Amino acid sequence: MAHYDAIVLGTGGVGSAALFHLARRGVRALGLDRFPPGHDRGSSHGATRIIRQAYFEHPDYVPLLLRAYELWTELAERQRRQLYHEVGLLQIGPPNGDVVPGVLASAERHRLPIEELTARQISARWPGFRAAEGHRGAFERRAGYLEVEACVLAHLEEALAAGAELLTDRTVRGWRAAGSGVVVETDRESFSAGSLVIAAGAWAGQFLGELGVRLEVRRKPLFWFEAMETAYDAARGCPCFLFETPAGVFYGMPQIDALGVKVAEHTGGAVVTDPLAVTRGLEPAERRRVEEFISASLPQVSHHMTRHSVCMYTMSPDAHFLVDRHPAYPQVAFAAGLSGHGFKFTGVLGEALADLAIDGRTSLPIGFLGTGRKAICRS
Repeated sequence: MAHYDAIVLGTGGVGSAALFHLARRGVRALGLDRFPPGHDRGSSHGATRIIRQAYFEHPDYVPLLLRAYELWTELAERQRRQLYHEVGLLQIGPPNGDVVPGVLASAERHRLPIEELTARQISARWPGFRAAEGHRGAFERRAGYLEVEACVLAHLEEALAAGAELLTDRTVRGWRAAGSGVVVETDRESFSAGSLVIAAGAWAGQFLGELGVRLEVRRKPLFWFEAMETAYDAARGCPCFLFETPAGVFYGMPQIDALGVKVAEHTGGAVVTDPLAVTRGLEPAERRRVEEFISASLPQVSHHMTRHSVCMYTMSPDAHFLVDRHPAYPQVAFAAGLSGHGFKFTGVLGEALADLAIDGRTSLPIGFLGTGRKAICRS
């Protein structure tokens, strides 16, 4: 049985970063995945992901984001290519909602520059956006999008260059503690290691059942539509966008290629019982909800769809991440339940997991994401 210092289960967004950070510290590390690098079967695909600093979900995420920005810059320099595109982000919603007040609270606590706008100011500055009467906008210049598949592949390339090993087309059957280490069993062979990092995305619940935390997987469709005007062109100043509306929260990317504008719903999503069997076809009701949002808020985007894809959210009970060491097996570290807002953090979460796996602790401020928090309802 081959032995490693550390094994990483799953090499998508978080797992690829963890493998890199382990390898760069001189650890003999192995990454295991059912799918090939940069695959489209999980949660880390679809061309782009928004990255932002004034985090409406909770101000405690901001220090992690500041470190994440540093790490994305470092990775891009290693790769000698651009991974982050700073086009800005406009977030719109009611003044008593969750999004705009949350953005302003994070910005105030961490002294981040945010520009507040009225609905009229929004339409005057960006004719492609229509804010509802009485809604407010918060524009963050230091925001934009990451090239998601390229980021995953970059982490894996750098991990391999630093000495890590990667085995794909391996289905992990399970893991067990073996003294102070672990044994991981796949459909082909078994491996032992001193520590284990679980970053399995939609499959995390299968490997973390003993935590007693319910992780719900949701199907999330992504759509690209043809823009009728140049108002949505990133090169002409159109930012990424997020709207909090009575129908739900919708977000998207400006036009960056011939596919047009990317639009998706952040809220909702059908529950997935088996991630391998998730329906990847086009569901008319999901498309209709997005098209209704487009008609109301993006008046110069047509309903001519140019592309459709499906990814998955893995939701924690309170929609905040789970990043910790296993309470019964301290040699096991994990990140799970990223709840649809985790990709921008993958570099820093990979760094934190490497710290936990090697040192048993990290100086990164992840305490609020631990499994001991009261908001986690155990089954």
